[in-house]
Amino acid sequence: MKSSSLAATRGIGMKDKIGYAMGDVGSCLVFGLVQSVLQRFYTDILQISIVSIMLMMVVARIWDAVNDPIWGRIIDNARVGSDGRYRRWIKIFAIPVAVSAVLMFIKIPGLSEKGYLIYAYVTYILFGMLYTCINIPYGSLAQVVTSDDKERSSLSVFRSVGSTFGALPAMVLISFFAVVGPKGDRHMVYTPTLIGVIVIAVLSIGAYFLCYAWNKERVSFSPAPRQKGQSWKVIKTLFKSRPFVAICLASMIFLAAQMFQTGYYSYLFDYYFGSSMFIVSQLCIYLPVAVIMFFATRLGNKFGRRDVCAYGILFAAVVNFILFLLHTHNVFVYLAFCLMTGFGTAFIFLLIWVLATDAIDYNEVKFGIHDEATSYSMYTFMRKLGQTVAAILINSVLLGIGYTNNVLNLLSEEQLSALPEAEAAAQRLSQQKALDGMYNSSALIPAILFLLVFVLLRFVYPLSKKKVEELQVEKEKLLG
Repeated sequence: MKSSSLAATRGIGMKDKIGYAMGDVGSCLVFGLVQSVLQRFYTDILQISIVSIMLMMVVARIWDAVNDPIWGRIIDNARVGSDGRYRRWIKIFAIPVAVSAVLMFIKIPGLSEKGYLIYAYVTYILFGMLYTCINIPYGSLAQVVTSDDKERSSLSVFRSVGSTFGALPAMVLISFFAVVGPKGDRHMVYTPTLIGVIVIAVLSIGAYFLCYAWNKERVSFSPAPRQKGQSWKVIKTLFKSRPFVAICLASMIFLAAQMFQTGYYSYLFDYYFGSSMFIVSQLCIYLPVAVIMFFATRLGNKFGRRDVCAYGILFAAVVNFILFLLHTHNVFVYLAFCLMTGFGTAFIFLLIWVLATDAIDYNEVKFGIHDEATSYSMYTFMRKLGQTVAAILINSVLLGIGYTNNVLNLLSEEQLSALPEAEAAAQRLSQQKALDGMYNSSALIPAILFLLVFVLLRFVYPLSKKKVEELQVEKEKLLG
């Protein structure tokens, strides 16, 4: 890595931090639509079956396995522009990403069921490709904004705070733009949803441009000379890196847990609790970030980022196991456990990006890999696999409890009383079994996923506080 001086590669201010956070505000404004709204749009508006949705997610990830590394290599090999190596891509793709997000939520009148499915495939994969084009350079940006380990930790916190603010509008959208059907089930309303999506997409453009304007690339270097087979060599080396593989898997599973809670809870609160407090559950999970953000960097520097994240996520796993055993019908008790879960996950939510940055630095020092965009493209692909895991889990559980024709058919007491006694008793038992299954999955699946993340961080990811300090010394030697 080539640098004019070590001092010139550090010294970020509040403007840099806020500007960097605005990148994830922009990303999570549009990604939040996929995370919180798209599944219900597909089932409620386009009437796509949940089996078809699962298959579409798998096909999209197969394409991403090709697309993401290719785009990472393009960025790593591209000539550095006047506005830096990574910032320019944010400016170029801000508007295309926003437009592609809106396209996913367009319902073309008169299409057949197959036509809507094809349209969903095209727009979903298009969004994924364009999102990759902006997300890989944005994620790689942290490597060149500063070389200082503690400053990068601060950037990670600000990025995660930005992602929280970015994700909130989509949660509000799915909570309020719905109507109650004749069976008591809530269905999304098309026109208000589309208007909300357009507003969110426009806001994302503004956030992206602020990210571009308020960041400076301090660490400069030129792309390595192209060599035959270099791309494959870099990818093979990445998969030999224990820290990189561990953080990729941990991030994938953590994102799967996050997206499962966001996507599945909208069904849980509609059917199990009969409540419109889904948005409150999400606030309970994410509000602790507003508290922990003031301590995360300090605690991570003192005790080690790995251990702070690992034991925080272990606490969240225990909380969810207790929630599973408790099997409460009280929505406020459930919300209290959501709040405790939020305090447990807040640390990894805030520091996950710097854990990934540490792993990429490790690859640079250990293996001489300077291809940050390629590394980040593989990391991004693993996170996308987490989206697919979440979609498969959500839809598998819904299928398992009898969610068919995009509705969980629950009869009211009035309807049950009109049935013969034996038939009514059997129906009550069947309905209760479905609701119990819905509740159990809502607590047990996150608990297991959180426990897996703990194991990966504490026993597989090797970059303890001491190792990170040693890594910083080696990195400064390279910069000097």
